Amino acid sequence: MLALLSRLPLTECPNLCHRVVDGLCGREPPRQAEYSAPWSPEEWLQLTDALSALFSLAVGNSSCDEEVLEGLAGGGGGGSSYSEAVLSVLRSRREEIQRALLDRTSTVSSSTLQDFDWELKLALSSDKISSLQTPLLSLSFDVREDAAMRPVTMEMNRDELNTLVSSLEAANKVLLQLK
Repeated sequence: MLALLSRLPLTECPNLCHRVVDGLCGREPPRQAEYSAPWSPEEWLQLTDALSALFSLAVGNSSCDEEVLEGLAGGGGGGSSYSEAVLSVLRSRREEIQRALLDRTSTVSSSTLQDFDWELKLALSSDKISSLQTPLLSLSFDVREDAAMRPVTMEMNRDELNTLVSSLEAANKVLLQLK
């Protein structure tokens, strides 16, 4: 990334970084024509995507300055003046990036879980089987959609519960990667 960034005059580097952050925060992102560096369209996309990812990961992971500098150095090339320019923009706009990332994460769904309750039951028999002896979990959720509360109830056996737990663990891993 620094090799591509170093094609830009050092005086224009902070402006580009601020415009990338603007794009992350929902405002107008930078345009290649605004800068004097000779990038191909692919290189421009690679540079802006790498800067966006760097800012998002640094803020999401609460990275210290040294970790950010290591991430920049991993891109190869470039000089420390460019690294310092990128780091300066990150320091000054960290809170704004964090708010934008939180807003983006919270808008994944308009529904929010307000409360839940669970009950464990033992089904002793059914109309088809005289001796069942199956544990069942009954889950009741209170979900808020916009201003209305909606109750959701489900009953599941052990296998269904294991599937649910696996799905929730996978969702948690994805959520942690987004932070």
